[in-house]
Amino acid sequence: MNDLLIFTLLFVAIATGWYLGRRSSARPAAGFELPGQTRREFRVRLEDHAGGAIDSFIGALEVNSETFETHVELGNLLRRKGEVDGATRVHQNLLTRPGLPSPQLHLAYLELARDYISAGLLDRAEALLLDLVGESPQQRRVSQRHLLEIYQSERDWPRAIEVARGLLPLQAAGGASPEDKTVERGQDVGIMISHYCCELAAEKSRAGERHQARALLREALAQDDQCVRASLMLGELEADSGHYRKAIKALRAVGRQDPDFLPETIALLRKCHGELGDERGFRDYFEASLERAPTASLVLARAEYLLETEGSETAGEFLSGQLAERPSLRGLSRLISLHLQSSEGKAREDLDLLQVLVSRLISERPAYRCTHCGFSGRHLHWLCPGCKYWGTVKLAHGPTAE
Repeated sequence: MNDLLIFTLLFVAIATGWYLGRRSSARPAAGFELPGQTRREFRVRLEDHAGGAIDSFIGALEVNSETFETHVELGNLLRRKGEVDGATRVHQNLLTRPGLPSPQLHLAYLELARDYISAGLLDRAEALLLDLVGESPQQRRVSQRHLLEIYQSERDWPRAIEVARGLLPLQAAGGASPEDKTVERGQDVGIMISHYCCELAAEKSRAGERHQARALLREALAQDDQCVRASLMLGELEADSGHYRKAIKALRAVGRQDPDFLPETIALLRKCHGELGDERGFRDYFEASLERAPTASLVLARAEYLLETEGSETAGEFLSGQLAERPSLRGLSRLISLHLQSSEGKAREDLDLLQVLVSRLISERPAYRCTHCGFSGRHLHWLCPGCKYWGTVKLAHGPTAE
């Protein structure tokens, strides 16, 4: 079917819907809308043959308050299909038509900014979004969200923090209506700011600006007192500065924030307690942490500690007891490696084969999983590569995952 015929069918369908809507006196017109069957045909034809018919569609269907939504929908459909140039043409066409009400004009600018973001033209999108923040109360918050997306991709953390703070008053004051909270999408702004502060603190720390880094990490915890990342970074910063008690305080906060991250604190906690001559304090805390959160990672950390301080026999007995209660592939792999040290002959060959098989199973399973979108991988990401949420990637749980 050629493009001219497709366009003819589309135009007839649209004109029919418009005419029927004009004739209807049963209810006031709430805006242009195609009949259900016609709308489905409209979508199918666009998805199959949008390219050649776009310009004809733009030229033939007048832009007014009743057809505006149809133009917007066409542009958005093209953008979702990856045809960003076509989407841009449709939305730019809306902006050339005089007399559009301000709400529709602002929406057209917003959709054009989204086109630019999809095309990677971030400077153009930024300019449009900044104008909308200043001029459109209806589109201000969604424009700020898109600005965060841009600054985040550019790693411009100071500007990201500035824009995100502009989103805080509505949430912090509790002044948003239930409708506002359901319409606005995206992660809690306080969580986002806390990670922006962590990113900026990392830059300051690498530059030797420890005072500024410390202030940023405290700001991160003020925005989100459950931010594990900020506590870990603050513990490292205080330990590097020789402030071991402060480091211990920061690192112990992790256990209250999210016990899944306790294993990340053990090595540095041991160092800090050692510098203070408080090995007993470390052992007591370690044992209490294991009782509270006996994850595979913490069990393995405890086994390594026992191996170093009391020998392989004690470490092996500990691992065997833990595996009987909480099976895990990683724990089994470490137990096999301990037994390999004292095995010979056929027993050693069998253990070698078993170790290879278990290691293969471990390598095929993700170590981390996003609690928001389900993204999984072998490494910890503070920013999920899938859904772009901060702090949602955690250790995967379960015998085969651990």
